[in-house]
Amino acid sequence: MRLSGWRWLAVSSLLWASLSAETRPQYGGNLRITTRIAPSSLDPADRTQADSVARQNLDSLMFDTLVTIDNRGRLQPALATSWKAEPGNQRWQFWLRRGVKFHDGSPLTPEAVAASLRLANPGWNIVPANDSVIIVRDAPAPDLGAELTREQNGIAKRGAGGSVVGTGPFHITDWQAGKKLTLAAAEGYWAGRTFLDTIEIEMGKNSRDQLIALELGKVDVVEVASDQSHRASAEGRRVVSSSPIELMALVFTRERQSPDEGKLRDVLALSIDRSSIRGVVLQGVGEPSGAILPSWISGYAFVFPTDQNLTRARQERSEIRQVPVWTLGYDANDALARVIAERIALNARDAGLTLQTTTSANADIRLTRLTLTSLNPRVALAQVASTLGLPAPKFGTGSTDELYQAESSLLQTQRLIPLFQLPVSYALNTSVQDWDQDLDGSWHPDNAWLGSNRP
Repeated sequence: MRLSGWRWLAVSSLLWASLSAETRPQYGGNLRITTRIAPSSLDPADRTQADSVARQNLDSLMFDTLVTIDNRGRLQPALATSWKAEPGNQRWQFWLRRGVKFHDGSPLTPEAVAASLRLANPGWNIVPANDSVIIVRDAPAPDLGAELTREQNGIAKRGAGGSVVGTGPFHITDWQAGKKLTLAAAEGYWAGRTFLDTIEIEMGKNSRDQLIALELGKVDVVEVASDQSHRASAEGRRVVSSSPIELMALVFTRERQSPDEGKLRDVLALSIDRSSIRGVVLQGVGEPSGAILPSWISGYAFVFPTDQNLTRARQERSEIRQVPVWTLGYDANDALARVIAERIALNARDAGLTLQTTTSANADIRLTRLTLTSLNPRVALAQVASTLGLPAPKFGTGSTDELYQAESSLLQTQRLIPLFQLPVSYALNTSVQDWDQDLDGSWHPDNAWLGSNRP
């Protein structure tokens, strides 16, 4: 029996309404996330907490910065609606957005902003002024705006007992240090209420356990180790990845003590077969690199050599009589780091060096992941120098040649040997809709919503 015209129209309308309901953003729901990091503090200014993309993402849920930076490296308004630098770039003024409140209901004031930034940057001169804050540096700071986008400069209000509140899209409802964080949508958020009602974040979970929990439908968003992202995609999981943003490098824990030690560090760098490690251990993920900054940020990373050269390594090794045994440390909770450390030790042995791998914190060399904390290359390079305890590079013109020279100078200290530029990856439950992620791995769950097909 055929449907009459009006009946067919009615059925079609119902079908269209059903489909539209599935694709239209819906308010409500609890997003469940797991992460490997286990911070002991939520204060964005607490520098005892290691930099990582996960930490940046965590902070951004609760704390806003004065400005943000987009994928093209341009500053965008946030808590500040406008800003101006005086000639010389030493004195900056930021005008604050009106009507913003902290999660405890108190207003965002210039005094509160100044106090928060002073704690994060004790060397800066910061003063409130009417509806703005003025920052005066002791030297030209053309990239001050980009510095303010870093998570440590999230604006926070501190209270008794170490409590902290922000102005971000979510506020804290439960915090179990290093274990679990529960957040609820901030109803009066200045940029508009999120679709999600709550977010639950379980911490200290290794990659294997996270993937198992996702498979069982217990969580919605998990981190995926670099060597597992291709496999996860091949198994039908929904995986999203950033551009290469995490530098894996060998970092020497002290300065070179002699020309011979400097030559041995060159031998180690020449012995490493990055291409083989990438193909076998990393399963083709990431980019072998001899540079600190990835090419998509600097544009010139390819000029730094990455090829293994055992002939030259052995020749330089033969010129040195006494060769010490170095210890190579790695994170005991990082299974990928262990395998890569062992491969590097084998490569070094082929060149006549002896490396002993260890999980001890007191090692001569550490296999380290350095998160690039800004899409501004000068800010990112300065942060790496700070992490290594080296003087900050000086910038004047902002040219690519100046940036290249600064990076070359850092590499010439021989404090680190870059190995790989790695992306950060996440696997998502199919119910997670409109997941928004930047090139640097920063995600915005405030834009996400949950469909009805959660297991």
